[in-house]
Amino acid sequence: MQSSVGIRERIDHVYPSLRPAERAVAQYIRNHIEEAADLTVGQMADIAHVSQPTVIRFARKLGFGGYRELRYVLRNPAAEHKVTFNPLAGFDLNPWDGEDEIPGKAADGAKALIDELHSALDPKAYRKAVALLAESEFIDIFGVENSLTPAMDLFTKLGYLGLTCRLNTDAYLQQIGAGHLPHGAVAVAFSHSGSSADTVKALRLAKSHGAKTIAITNAIGAPLASWADVTLLTGRDSHTIYGNAIFSRVADTALVDMLYMGVILSDYGRFSTALDESGRMIRDRVFEN
Repeated sequence: MQSSVGIRERIDHVYPSLRPAERAVAQYIRNHIEEAADLTVGQMADIAHVSQPTVIRFARKLGFGGYRELRYVLRNPAAEHKVTFNPLAGFDLNPWDGEDEIPGKAADGAKALIDELHSALDPKAYRKAVALLAESEFIDIFGVENSLTPAMDLFTKLGYLGLTCRLNTDAYLQQIGAGHLPHGAVAVAFSHSGSSADTVKALRLAKSHGAKTIAITNAIGAPLASWADVTLLTGRDSHTIYGNAIFSRVADTALVDMLYMGVILSDYGRFSTALDESGRMIRDRVFEN
């Protein structure tokens, strides 16, 4: 078994540095690979005549996160060198994880993405983007697939502030609209990779027809930025796993909130009044028993 050889090699490598109790665990696993795969941490501790923390400590010295991970690899030979799905920074989803661990992992991952956004965001570019949005006569918003989530959020928030916005969810209509933008318009494009062909084309059309353009992306030097007057980075292009794009909305929607708050602050009297008026318009839509 490929896994058996791998585990034995790991044990041989760390064996000289192990404590006597840890060596008892090592010897049993090395000589009883298949049997060990079926043992709980408590059963392993009983057989090796050691404490459960000793078993867990030994698993970590082999390079695993804990005994559960070691046991999973013993049971699944092909998993030894390919055990982690890493859809975003700081978020490791492993086959041996328990459901109770997921909320903490997801929260830590979201915090990491927002911290990276805060670090990557250029204050000067942010201020310029806020000014363009606040002073625009018409705002067109582009995005496809997952990027439609922050695009819709921006469309909603700016609409509440009384700004004239448009969001076509169809990529073709985004491009057609971009080619007919009125004077004084601003186009905002969301693309985590910065390379979504439809979004790049829409922003390019908007730019070529005289609109001021804002690109929101995680990728430094992305094609989308070539057609932007302002580029807002949501990260530092440090993630390459495809699943990362699924979670990009965490940073994107945080940036939308930053833009929304910045626009309000740019003319507090005007936009707070507009927000109050919007609230009055839908006050009768609140369900009452």
